Amino acid sequence: MCQACFEAAFQPGTLSYCHCGRPETQMAMRRIEADISRRQMLGGMSAVVGMFAGFGLAPRELRAQTPGKPLLLTNLKFFDGQTLSMRDGMDILIEGGRISGLPAVGQGPEDADRIDCGGRSVIPGLIDAHWHASLASVSQIVAMTQDIGLVHLLAGREAGATLQRGFTTVRDVGGPVFGLKAAIDRSVVEGPRIFPSGAMLSQTSGHGDFRFPNQLPLMPSDPPDYALQQGMTAITDGVPEILRRAREQLMKGASQIKIMAGGGVASPSDPIDSTQYLEEEMRAAVQAAEDWNTYVCAHVYTSKGIQRCIRAGVKSIEHGQLADQETVAMMADNDVWWSIQPFLADEDSNQYTDPAAIAAQKMVAEGTMRAFDLARTHKVNWAFGSDVLFGGAEKQGRHLSKLARFMSPLEALHRATGAAGQLLALSGPRAPYDGRLGVIEPGAFADLLVIDGDPSADLDWLEDTDNLRLIVKNGRVHKNSI
Repeated sequence: MCQACFEAAFQPGTLSYCHCGRPETQMAMRRIEADISRRQMLGGMSAVVGMFAGFGLAPRELRAQTPGKPLLLTNLKFFDGQTLSMRDGMDILIEGGRISGLPAVGQGPEDADRIDCGGRSVIPGLIDAHWHASLASVSQIVAMTQDIGLVHLLAGREAGATLQRGFTTVRDVGGPVFGLKAAIDRSVVEGPRIFPSGAMLSQTSGHGDFRFPNQLPLMPSDPPDYALQQGMTAITDGVPEILRRAREQLMKGASQIKIMAGGGVASPSDPIDSTQYLEEEMRAAVQAAEDWNTYVCAHVYTSKGIQRCIRAGVKSIEHGQLADQETVAMMADNDVWWSIQPFLADEDSNQYTDPAAIAAQKMVAEGTMRAFDLARTHKVNWAFGSDVLFGGAEKQGRHLSKLARFMSPLEALHRATGAAGQLLALSGPRAPYDGRLGVIEPGAFADLLVIDGDPSADLDWLEDTDNLRLIVKNGRVHKNSI
């Protein structure tokens, strides 16, 4: 209000010469307000980008090609993610985020931007089929006690590091990652594609029940605990509640549902030999997932638990290192996938002081060495997963390299590329990305790594990210040190 308006308002009879109400004045005021809003918005955006940059989260622009022009990788040999041999005599053509062709050397389009790979090897972007994007790089104390904003920011930073390790896709099997996935998909932060499960469904006293004994018993009037509030786990018992919680995750955008069907190595409340969820409870989760044309994966180690999962319709067994011959044969007969982690009780494993945990860890390590042979003998479909939790995320590639102790290097890579891509395809229409992953073939997503190393000879190059000379995800170059 101008001075003339003020005087007219508080001094009746005063003649006002104010022009506030004139159309020209109103139009000018709207322009001023719009400019102020724009400046505030830009300032706010700058602050947000600056905050992300401070955490190392801001996307880096690495333009390897002219927008709208195809990109041609030349002077290379490649592993296609499926055939256990290296291929040569071809280039790799990328257009619109996809591999559009594998032209013979010298036959690619003349107008394409080119990257000379210097005779190096090219492989598909790696896939970790058992990852926890929000929980991999923080301690359990931080995850369960700190402000969730800090947990999410640290997860965003770790997502960028995950991509820089060559993992262009992860199947997240538990944790609050829907926001992180959206940020990555919108290029707000760098990171891998995420196939999210959302909260892990756990029975009371199950592997996802992180409460302390002094928080029991749970009464109807009690508020949900922190892990449930933040979407880390969902403690749920009985068919109606399992249907509710599974459907909630699907509503949020889960590409598959994760249940806890057995105990863990160091869990204080659920010994490793325990079997969790009744068959009808498991079947309820499976029914909810199948109604949405997707599937259930289950954390479980023992034969009893695995067989119960199979009867209920679970399609992916996570861990399973204590499975016997009969159980593995049952997995093969029912087309059940196996997500195996190289748990070897070595220097990269969690360190325990409790004798029961040490004994359980030893059992799992011995079972790991049997699992690869059993899977091969019974021709079970299986894929690599690292299951890094609460620290040690930087060892992700190192875990994959250990598979070469049990099989050829290319077979090991297949389990983290082509085979893992097939496992992700079980999500059907709930898959968040419409295209083939883990392979180098026309029509597949252009997720590619150019490496210093011979993947047919060993996987030692995975232990140093400097050996990853070019990282391409969805046709966009995220690293180029060629």
